[in-house]
Amino acid sequence: MKIKRKICILGAGNMGEALIKGMLSGGLYTKKEIIASDISEDRLAHIRSRYGIETTRDNATATDSSEFIVIAVKPFAVKSLMEEISPSLSKSNVIISIAAGVQIERIRIWLKKEIPIIRVMPNISILVMEGAIAIAPGPGIRDRETEAVKRIFDSVGKTVILGEEFMDAVTGLSGSGPAYLFTVIEALADGGVKVGLPRGVATLLAAQTVLGAAKMVLETGLHTGSLKDMVTSPGGTTIDGIYRIEASGVRAALMQAVEDATRRAEELGKGE
Repeated sequence: MKIKRKICILGAGNMGEALIKGMLSGGLYTKKEIIASDISEDRLAHIRSRYGIETTRDNATATDSSEFIVIAVKPFAVKSLMEEISPSLSKSNVIISIAAGVQIERIRIWLKKEIPIIRVMPNISILVMEGAIAIAPGPGIRDRETEAVKRIFDSVGKTVILGEEFMDAVTGLSGSGPAYLFTVIEALADGGVKVGLPRGVATLLAAQTVLGAAKMVLETGLHTGSLKDMVTSPGGTTIDGIYRIEASGVRAALMQAVEDATRRAEELGKGE
């Protein structure tokens, strides 16, 4: 008798593994209710050893008896994967795609079936359970299915539910955003080294400063301008630093980075 599984992860890379870790640690699913597939046997051996779930290289086996099917492969591999698993799918399945830039309509065309699809845009920070995640339900998705997907991704970060038309903007902001902030942290640490701090100390202080500032934004509910004013004393050190940031155009550069990345996400979505 087959075990009834509730979810499968097609693609057991870093993002797929983060979801497995989050679902298990959050108690959303048991080990027997999750199955993962991947083309790499080494990767599957790692997942089996670390999490104790069933793994397979056969995607059809992974989708069998699974209600939710997470597509966690690279965007270029989605088309062939959809064509492979389509015969084993029915309307009782729900596709959850985290493939960046791949639109719901394209997945529907590749499947050649009316399967409910939810598109999700997580960022790399789900690897440390602090992701910023947007969820876009496709046609035919019921509220209970949206809520179930939200619970899954709440286990690895903070989620918002949006229309699919906003997903390119999400990609430009939170999808690419960690790279912007890694650059900021590196620059702050370089500044610390320039004024005499050891590299390790400077990096720790810079990273913790960014983490703490982000937590204050999320937990206090105060406007970022008000939080900035809490640090900025008249005639003090901080206002000199803020002046230099503004004079150097850092604010405009970050805004432009989001806009440029959004535009590129739109181009990739069109196959350009």
